[in-house]
Amino acid sequence: MVEQQLRRRGISDERVLRAMEQVPRELFVPEDERRRAYRDGALRIGEGQTISQPWIVAAMTALLELEPGDRALEIGTGSGYAAAVLSLCCREVVTIERHPSLADHAREVLAQIGRDNVEVRAGDGSRGAPDRAPFDGISVTATAHERPPQLLLEQLAPGGVLVCPVRTNAGERLTRYRAGGGMEPLVEVRFVPLVEDADGGD
Repeated sequence: MVEQQLRRRGISDERVLRAMEQVPRELFVPEDERRRAYRDGALRIGEGQTISQPWIVAAMTALLELEPGDRALEIGTGSGYAAAVLSLCCREVVTIERHPSLADHAREVLAQIGRDNVEVRAGDGSRGAPDRAPFDGISVTATAHERPPQLLLEQLAPGGVLVCPVRTNAGERLTRYRAGGGMEPLVEVRFVPLVEDADGGD
């Protein structure tokens, strides 16, 4: 996976590549999908959600430019696989999943593999985690319309980076935002839509 799907397709951050080597991806997918865990594609995990293909996980992690002492926020825990990769690249991770059943399963697998620097929360990820802000990196694994939620951008630390798929009239692209301004539309992607609770509650 690392050599064929990642390094050959431009992922050069060695810390990210090592993290991808270390995390047992098969534990994060349903048992009937485990033989396909390392295929170059997304897999269904229930609740209408998927585990992203390995290249997407590696690319989003690398784009955050995390340092070992950093704190990261992930919106859309899903299987918990990306949070596990993030947790090997920074000091601590807060990850938020709107489906409690997925959050519970991710929490169990992350504990099973000893990733005790990840806090899994269930709730409305569009609100972020203001009680733990600021974050050096924020990864959003669902597509925002036009731009990421302002509450997430406000939770970036100075010099921080937010990576999010964004849909505009030009299509859906993975986009990197930097604290204080500046955005870079990157590759075309397809994610499930980012859902925000209308009343602002969990």
